[in-house]
Amino acid sequence: MRILVVGAGVAGLATARGLVRAGHEVEVYERAPMLRTAGGSVTLWSGSTGILRDLGVDLTGVGRRIDAMESRSPDGRPMLTVDVAAVARRYGTPNVHLPRQRLVERLADGLPDGVLRLGFTCTHVDHARGEITFADGSTARGDVVVGADGRSSVVRGHLWGADPGQITEWVTWQGFVKGPLDLVSSHRVLMIVGREGLCGLIPAGEGLLLWWFDHRADHREPLPASPVEALAARFGDWAAPVPEVLASIGEVDRFTHHRHRVPKVWGRGCTTLAGDAAHSMPPTMAQGANQGLEDGWTLARELDGPGAVVERLRRYERIRSRQAARAADLAATESTNKYRPQALTRLIPDALVTAGYIAWLRRVSTYLSTAAV
Repeated sequence: MRILVVGAGVAGLATARGLVRAGHEVEVYERAPMLRTAGGSVTLWSGSTGILRDLGVDLTGVGRRIDAMESRSPDGRPMLTVDVAAVARRYGTPNVHLPRQRLVERLADGLPDGVLRLGFTCTHVDHARGEITFADGSTARGDVVVGADGRSSVVRGHLWGADPGQITEWVTWQGFVKGPLDLVSSHRVLMIVGREGLCGLIPAGEGLLLWWFDHRADHREPLPASPVEALAARFGDWAAPVPEVLASIGEVDRFTHHRHRVPKVWGRGCTTLAGDAAHSMPPTMAQGANQGLEDGWTLARELDGPGAVVERLRRYERIRSRQAARAADLAATESTNKYRPQALTRLIPDALVTAGYIAWLRRVSTYLSTAAV
């Protein structure tokens, strides 16, 4: 089949990798003049690293293996720890954190010449005919069209109408620093949660530490003149290593959180969706990139199944909507950002939290729920 993918982000490139390996003729149309490698970093759970292995994507030399997620109070006291290494042992594939740029580069590497087409802005999609119209007036037609063009998807707009996304009351500030060295060289995530919000720290490889701060925000208010000063005023009296991180911040990115309900059917005719176009969610559960990879892997698998093409697309959507909705619904609660009484949190055994996390990752992964693990 000839399959047209709109968008060369994580979901679009994963979809292309899977479809090319399945023997389909694939074209990926990206509006940017070059690969979109901007952004922070992503955590890939065991399902995603298994998918990348199946897609022939080699992560050797990039990122940092994650073995534990530690939660602390603002005064530095330990709250609970998820044994992420146990997740890897259960499913047989590691959990890795890496810059988004490296993931995009590795997904694009190895695609046949002519698959990736840059500088094409999609303006219209005919979901019945499988035809895309671009800003320059040119068109392309395929047996299947996949809209993987992100949260502000043009393809979704022609399928669903108005943007279903709603801005939540939370905002993320994030960036990279080079220290503290004990965290940069570690294999652990540190999350500090208080009444003011959350500070997260995670090594990303290449000597980098991703930092992020989540807090509630009134989006009607103007942005602070100095984001770093505003963050220091809110979080500066927290225990180490928060002050050291705040003192090291250079460039800062800001992201509002969006959520929407994930429908059971995403597409119409020979057109479907993948990634954030189908299921925008807050970053609090680190599932956005993972769900996009799951979409690409599942779509390639289902298109080789029985039945007419339209039936296979709707089957793909029904399969993926279950897991994606679970991930999106939990992320929308912003539960990891919310302060809980320390005494209550410390009563929960780490082994119980770890077992729950292992089970939850399988519930939101088509790959893990169908693989022999």
